[in-house]
Amino acid sequence: MAACSSVLIARGSPVKNLKEAAETYRALLDFKQLFGNDNPVEAEIGCGNGGFIFALAKRYPARNFLAVELCSNVILTAMERVLREGIPNVRFLNIPAEILPCYLPERSISALYLNFSTPLPGSTHARQRLTSPRFLEIYARLLCDGGKIYQKTDCGWFFDDSLANYAACGFRVEDVTRDLHHSAYAQENIITEYEATFLAQGKPIYRCVAVLERP
Repeated sequence: MAACSSVLIARGSPVKNLKEAAETYRALLDFKQLFGNDNPVEAEIGCGNGGFIFALAKRYPARNFLAVELCSNVILTAMERVLREGIPNVRFLNIPAEILPCYLPERSISALYLNFSTPLPGSTHARQRLTSPRFLEIYARLLCDGGKIYQKTDCGWFFDDSLANYAACGFRVEDVTRDLHHSAYAQENIITEYEATFLAQGKPIYRCVAVLERP
């Protein structure tokens, strides 16, 4: 981790109570200072080994990217790859998504990516899903006007649950497909590690874009 300190900008929960942290703790990032430019900032929540954010950052050098991942071992692999390849427009946060408002200024993020988030079946886990109303409220605080959430999943019921939550929480849903790799969006798609595995198993990939619509 120490060797990756140049790209690791936050690590761990500032306090044990995540709700208290999100409401009272502030260490807001200065994106211009962090990246050395005024380019728009996008974020992936749950970056895993970093394959997606790595490809996205190379494709769009005029954008800046934040990669959020809770698992330290996994994020280490992603950081090492970015440093090895000399990708200048990616920084990492090794934190739970609940405390993103501690670090990201309100209305500062132009796009969020949710790639194959864990579905967490059962009503007792509903609040923990990354597309639950609880998290969508957090994202709405962070997104710019018209900001977008790009979601991909292999889980049909989770996709349907997400679509319902977007509609209930002030997002307009567009570009919906239940078979990404046989759709008009396939050409621009960046295949993640999980996605490659699911494709090999013959699973369809669900994809949508949720656009924030403020009153």
